[in-house]
Amino acid sequence: MIRDVQEKIPPPGEWHPAEPPDTRSLNKLREAAAHCTACPLYRHATQTVFGEGRSSAEVVFVGEQPGDAEDRTGQPFVGPAGKLLDRALEEAGIDRRQVYVTNAVKHFKWEPRGKRRLHKTPNSRDIAACRPWLQAELAILQPRVLVALGATATKTLLGSTVKVLRDRGKVMKSEFSDQTIVTVHPSSLLRATDEAAREAAYDLFLQDLRKIATLIHAR
Repeated sequence: MIRDVQEKIPPPGEWHPAEPPDTRSLNKLREAAAHCTACPLYRHATQTVFGEGRSSAEVVFVGEQPGDAEDRTGQPFVGPAGKLLDRALEEAGIDRRQVYVTNAVKHFKWEPRGKRRLHKTPNSRDIAACRPWLQAELAILQPRVLVALGATATKTLLGSTVKVLRDRGKVMKSEFSDQTIVTVHPSSLLRATDEAAREAAYDLFLQDLRKIATLIHAR
């Protein structure tokens, strides 16, 4: 039975920014993140879902948070949205094995609907508490190309003035990479109202990824 996890704003002192170790090792960072209790999300998540990929990756994709499949497996982007991302990366000429994927928030935030666990959007508190983990990841990776997938990642990497639909496909400078680009989260394609809308949204997403492929392959 799924527990009732209706969100309550915790009292002062019950959440705080994470404190990653001072390390240049992604493995050590991952091990430390597994024990993170910086915000209440850890209480109802199965586990911390850290980033995954090559430490030498030149491109990093940042999503919002793990979903149900990711929470159960402990791996990012392995659910329906991840499979769609895999397909689009292949069509755009980007080797998934050569990139690093992670999320702005490392624990699955959800609400119960019968026997299902439905995604719930992280709030500013969740993002702020988890941001040090992402900063530490990116400090180690130093990506040449950084991709924000969706609104939460965009806000985390570029601030609230950048909007996904208005600024998608633009190459911008962030504190983490001189080549930071915004596009939609692949999960948004799955929510399209009909097949025609899904195909149109996918084509636009593929266009963005092909721009990213051009950046990756440019020297």
